[in-house]
Amino acid sequence: MELADYLIVIGRVLAVFVLLMVLTLLNVWLERKVVAWMQSRVGPDRAGPFGILQTLADGIKLFFKEQVTPRKVELGMYLLAPFLAAIPAFLTFMVIPWGAPVTIAGREVPLQGADLNVGILFILAMSSMAVYAVVLAGWSSGSKYPLLGGVRATAQAISYEAALGLAMVAVVVYTSNQGDGAGTLSLGEIVNRQAGQLRNTFPELPGFLGVLPNWNLFAQFGAFIIFLVAAVAETNRAPFDLVEAEQELVGGFHTEYSGIRFAMFFLAEYINIFSMSAIGATLFLGGWQGNTFAGSVPGWVSAALPTVWFLVKSYLIVFLFFWLRATLPRLRYDQLMQLGWKRLIPGAIVWLAITAILSGLYQFGLPGGGA
Repeated sequence: MELADYLIVIGRVLAVFVLLMVLTLLNVWLERKVVAWMQSRVGPDRAGPFGILQTLADGIKLFFKEQVTPRKVELGMYLLAPFLAAIPAFLTFMVIPWGAPVTIAGREVPLQGADLNVGILFILAMSSMAVYAVVLAGWSSGSKYPLLGGVRATAQAISYEAALGLAMVAVVVYTSNQGDGAGTLSLGEIVNRQAGQLRNTFPELPGFLGVLPNWNLFAQFGAFIIFLVAAVAETNRAPFDLVEAEQELVGGFHTEYSGIRFAMFFLAEYINIFSMSAIGATLFLGGWQGNTFAGSVPGWVSAALPTVWFLVKSYLIVFLFFWLRATLPRLRYDQLMQLGWKRLIPGAIVWLAITAILSGLYQFGLPGGGA
């Protein structure tokens, strides 16, 4: 590798870091405003225009706040847990393409931290790693309330990660019918296969349906719903926020954390919300694919529009996270388990089986008949 290649890699990593930090500040403020709007309140309105700097003020306060360490903690794990929460959250977004490839120094550079050919497996691995942070934080705090939050987190993650993975596998099976006919786990390639209109994949569709964008959402709507529910549960958001239920567990797994250590858990949660929304937009809504109006607008606008489309699609799903929090009451724990094991996982298995059968018939035709 030449020096330019190293600089490009460093630039991509820094771009992802800066993007996530800025969007996290925006997302916390946006959630407060959306929930306030739904509850006929004003929300933050003091720090900066429309209160948009309130999150920055809270972050500065937490950074300089005293960090209290209880006497009975397992110190090593207690200090490690916040890092185990924040680092996988950043790494998850590294494999998500957030714009069309650009040319730098004669090289085509994808707008993503790392274009892995096993991107979906990497996302599932990082999602599993994040659970360790919650479990270790709860166990190492030396208190009953955090321990209960950690135990709940373990059961909840096991219950819903299976459904989340099965929904993503269904997309992989479906996209094997497109492109060169081979399956792929690369998120960049999955986005590329959603280019154009729906008639590209299904030429037999009538005209009014064929002009729809070639998003996986239309053929994988069931997987999309399963993915959304599982993603909300995986991020411990309402109505699945039993891991940190204030009314029952004071604050759950992070009850004994303060200052910057608590801020790292807070940061990880909001990064995971956006990352899950970005994954949903990438797998089901075409990612950055969209009309760039090339030739009709200035070149820099046309180059920026793919990232704009990606953010718009991602924030449609982010808005659902906020809407659910403002609308639905918290589930009982038995309801949480029943939804995961009796509804979501069987539904995901059935959907995957149907997708596999139909994909096989689409590629190879009926047994004994022509292709």
